[in-house]
Amino acid sequence: MARPLRIQYEGAFYHITARGNEKKDIFTNDADRNRFIKILESVAEKYRWIVHAYCLMSNHYHLAVETPLKNLSAGMRQLNGVYTQSFNKKHGRIGHLFQGRFKAYIIEKENYLLEVCRYIVLNPVRAGIVHNPLEWEYSSYRKTFGDRKRYKYLYPDLILSFFSNSLAEAQKRYTKYVKEGIGKESPFKDAQGGFILGGEKFVKSVLENDKHIDCEEITKRERYVSRPNLRDIFAGKQRDKGISLAINQWRYSLEDVGKFVGLHYSWVSRIAKKAKNKT
Repeated sequence: MARPLRIQYEGAFYHITARGNEKKDIFTNDADRNRFIKILESVAEKYRWIVHAYCLMSNHYHLAVETPLKNLSAGMRQLNGVYTQSFNKKHGRIGHLFQGRFKAYIIEKENYLLEVCRYIVLNPVRAGIVHNPLEWEYSSYRKTFGDRKRYKYLYPDLILSFFSNSLAEAQKRYTKYVKEGIGKESPFKDAQGGFILGGEKFVKSVLENDKHIDCEEITKRERYVSRPNLRDIFAGKQRDKGISLAINQWRYSLEDVGKFVGLHYSWVSRIAKKAKNKT
């Protein structure tokens, strides 16, 4: 199974979700949800996160988070770890609460953030729990219309700014926009490589910036979602140059490259190492 996203950089936007182990509940009552929100508030303050939307269900939660600092993984360890300890202590249990590691999509703000935030607050409607998202207390939807200064961890102003400079008008248009989203398909069907939601230019900018990527965490499928095929890599290039690019830059296997150029993989390895040592 592919590992969750581990691309981090300053100013990134994410949709994050974490589910209960064996699909069991992570929130059994309102006290659990309130405790989670308090922990989220402390994590947001410590790691300078900006929460644009959230929704707490029974066996999972959703967050739309902006990270001014490069610290998504550290913040998530704190959030899920502290909540697990609190939940276990409160309910007299031990062991894992969450199913593996969290799942995260990196989001292009301009084209997808608004749609993602709508998807998040409509979770209880899609689940058939309520007919109107206003009926669900444990999401950011209600708080968009309340005293926003009360919620230090939540910043709905960016979402509202997409609609109007007037607060009242922005809230009115936001309400209409959310209602129009009922029944629509998930925006994540458009995710590139299963973890980046954005246009072609955005996807390319994220993947080509190596400093964003933790190579220990990103699977080959995710790391090279836009990787060219071998024919394109070798087009117009000398054989050894093509081998170097395919192996050292795009991480094709020795066997695959060997079959393509008609050489034993041991010779491919020598050529690639020789080229790498020259750089």
